[in-house]
Amino acid sequence: MADEREEKGYELLEHTADVLVKCRGATLEECFENAAVALFDQIADLSRVDPRRPCLFQVEGASREELLYAFLSELIFLFDAYGMLFRGFTVTFDEGVLRCRAEGEELDMEKHRPRGAVKAVTYHMLEVDEEEPSVTVLFDV
Repeated sequence: MADEREEKGYELLEHTADVLVKCRGATLEECFENAAVALFDQIADLSRVDPRRPCLFQVEGASREELLYAFLSELIFLFDAYGMLFRGFTVTFDEGVLRCRAEGEELDMEKHRPRGAVKAVTYHMLEVDEEEPSVTVLFDV
C-alpha cells in the first residue's frame, strides 16, 4: 500500500490520532495537487472515481501555508456540501491566489468504497517547503 501512495505523490507519516501526510512533486503546484489526492484517498477508493465533472474554484491567502489550508478546506467543503469526490487536479498560483480545476463525480457508496471521514485540515504541523518542494498536512479525522 505504501508504494501505491508514493505513486500518488504522498506518504503517510506517524501520528497518534489523525492523518499526517507529506506530499512531494516536481513543483509546488504538483505538491498541492498531491495533497488533494491524499485528502480524497483517505475518504474513498480513488481508483473507482471517474473524472467526469469539472469544478473550477479559487482561494486566496497571504502565504503558501494559507493557500494550502484554504485550498484543502474548500475541497472538504465541496465534499461535505455536494458529495463530490475528486481525483484529478490542476493547480496554478498567481499573486496570493490559487486556482484549481478539479475533476470527479458524486459519491456513490457502493461504487467508491468509502474509507473514512476527514473533518478538517489543521494549521498544526502544516508546512510548505518551496525548496524541496513538499507540503506536510495534518487531517483531522
